[in-house]
Amino acid sequence: MECTIEDGIATIAMDDGKVNVLSPAMLTALGEALDEAAGAGAVVVLAGRDGVFSAGFDLKVLTGGGEAARAMLRQGFELAHRMLSFPTPVVVACSGHALAMASFLLLSADYRLGADGPFKIGANEVAIGFPVPRAAIEICRQRLATAHFSRAVVSAEIYSPEGAVTAGFLDEVVAAGALAEASAAVAGRLAQLDLRAHARTKLAARGPALDALRAAIEEDDAALA
Repeated sequence: MECTIEDGIATIAMDDGKVNVLSPAMLTALGEALDEAAGAGAVVVLAGRDGVFSAGFDLKVLTGGGEAARAMLRQGFELAHRMLSFPTPVVVACSGHALAMASFLLLSADYRLGADGPFKIGANEVAIGFPVPRAAIEICRQRLATAHFSRAVVSAEIYSPEGAVTAGFLDEVVAAGALAEASAAVAGRLAQLDLRAHARTKLAARGPALDALRAAIEEDDAALA
């Protein structure tokens, strides 16, 4: 994990050398990077490594069950809630595959750019034997196109980057080699906003959705207790 802040933009790069699983350690590092960005009042760009944004939660922890899995699930959706309510704009540079929890992080950002290529984006939980958490359903309900909500959540449909734009996981697709520059350009434009007005408007616009997400996080946590 690397966080660099320059000209009011915090670039957070996930790179575990593999598929950027959202393990407890990765989630903790992301939270610390957001702390750093918030402290600087910086616009955030969250990026993955070439070919993969993230494969989602650490399946070894998830299938192990118990308190470790419960804590990781809560940590992941607390991160999503934080991104949805973050005081400055959050941009995601989706550099490749984004599955399961990673797709929910896409849905928690303010603007999402994806690299063009043979990449898979979506919520594959039902396909691999996991019910979709209530918290994930609430995130999908607020950000996905209505026609794709059931297809993505209930039927685990997986999208290409272009299809992910139609479904609502992404806002635009750019050539892989242009992703960093394009993401920086979007972040630079958003940095010109009145950030106080942005923060207040974001909370007003997303208030009911954030409340529903908070309730769902608590329900998921209680169900695993």
